[in-house]
Amino acid sequence: MAKNEPIGVFDSGLGGLTVVRQIRKDLPFEQVIYFGDLARLPYGIKSKQQIFEFSKQNAEFLLRLKIKALVIACNSSSSVAFDYLRSNYQIPVVDVIKPAACEAARETRNFRIGIIGTQATVDSKAYEIELKRLNPKIKVFAQACPLLVPLVEEGIMNEPLTDHVLKRYLSGLLKKKIDTLILGCTHYPLLQAALKRVVGKNIQLVSSAPAAVEQLQSKLEQRNILRGNGNKGKLKVFVSDRPRNFEKIGSRFLGESLDDMKVVRLKGEIFESWKWVS
Repeated sequence: MAKNEPIGVFDSGLGGLTVVRQIRKDLPFEQVIYFGDLARLPYGIKSKQQIFEFSKQNAEFLLRLKIKALVIACNSSSSVAFDYLRSNYQIPVVDVIKPAACEAARETRNFRIGIIGTQATVDSKAYEIELKRLNPKIKVFAQACPLLVPLVEEGIMNEPLTDHVLKRYLSGLLKKKIDTLILGCTHYPLLQAALKRVVGKNIQLVSSAPAAVEQLQSKLEQRNILRGNGNKGKLKVFVSDRPRNFEKIGSRFLGESLDDMKVVRLKGEIFESWKWVS
């Protein structure tokens, strides 16, 4: 592995761009390749086996592009495939669940933590297990929010409908007197403004991106492969479907144009890379 090799990041759609944005901010010299599997989203309603297979295919696609580290920027994938990917690949692999759980455990004052996520993430109890490991005193309350990913993917992030859906999902958690809320899906930080309107200023929102990128930086430093200087790193984007929608919303969110974007298709169990698809 060389310092100039890229970092690979994958998610089911737009959500992983929250992690990419954090990498671009904290590690500005790093090259990044992002893969958004829009053709098969949402992952959160799929079976564990499907999520595992999708995650493995995504990782294999990025590995063919000679990445030096892998970030699983998807909570559903992290809950199902992280242990396998970490054990079977020689490069550093970072998930988004453990870093966010650590951050929430540090932030809470009353030890009552809420989690919102996809059905797959909530059913896995991955956050609950990690939080209890960190501090057995913590009480965990989880709520699956299946409509939030489609809202983000359609760009409906700051409208009355968004607030209405969030109020329906969060009412039960707010009754539990939580003081910390984990955004257990990388799509959810794109709803931060609406979330703050609904939960108020006294509940701390925890996103996985800052803590995950901090862990990524540590792993790169340990292996002496951190690109600490030079020109600003380039971003390459691959998607498996809906490139125009992704470019429109993604470029607005990142604050930079997504000029280097290609569409790939799955052939057998391997994504065909470097190929434009009309």
